[in-house]
Amino acid sequence: MHRFFVEPNQIIEDEIRIVGDDVKHIKNVLRMNKNDEIIICDGHSNDYYCIINSIEGDYINTKIVTKKQSVTELNTKIYLFQALPKQAKMELIVQKAVELGVYEIIPVITERSVVKINKQNGTKKLARWNKVAESAAKQSKRGIIPVVNEIMNFEEAIEYSKQLDTIIVPYENAKNITETKEFINNLDCKRIGVFIGPEGGFSLNEIEEAKSSEANIITLGKRILRTETAGLAILSLLMFQLEEE
Repeated sequence: MHRFFVEPNQIIEDEIRIVGDDVKHIKNVLRMNKNDEIIICDGHSNDYYCIINSIEGDYINTKIVTKKQSVTELNTKIYLFQALPKQAKMELIVQKAVELGVYEIIPVITERSVVKINKQNGTKKLARWNKVAESAAKQSKRGIIPVVNEIMNFEEAIEYSKQLDTIIVPYENAKNITETKEFINNLDCKRIGVFIGPEGGFSLNEIEEAKSSEANIITLGKRILRTETAGLAILSLLMFQLEEE
């Protein structure tokens, strides 16, 4: 069943009105009709199973049949602090991170980041990344649309992460995979921050700054992972560990 997101104010009693780009997608791409069934999510983990009542020029009215709590969200919120990668890798990272259950994505400019983004270009990229996040949330049947936050420098990202319960930093020079396994297996917190470095890795100064903020510096094994691989590797481990029945 096709899935769409709406703002809570679009839900009025037993009806939901769909507006915006989804209207064209439903009409012209999916070619849905009156009485077809769809799932509508309010972005707060509430799923509404609906039937289409009417298809108008710029909106679609639906009738709520039943409401259920979304079961696709982790109880732990994972914040991905992703150093800006080269080329179009960020779109892939956003897409797969959303599929793997991330709660929020924070693009980070680090010492070794090659990508240079000005304010105007950054605004366009953020809009595109959030569109990718929305599409991935629909595809993976998420109960929320994870937000891609404003671009931060490393110091701002560390400060932002201090609100979280624990911080994880995979680092190519870290050792002892046994400690990593024990750490992952014993995780018990509500908000986790994961820092992923750029193509050249984190600088020693950044690692020391992370340590001073009580970050957990871990290894993901003996192989050197690309930046677009490292985040997905640790997110997969966390999802597997934190997933509940």
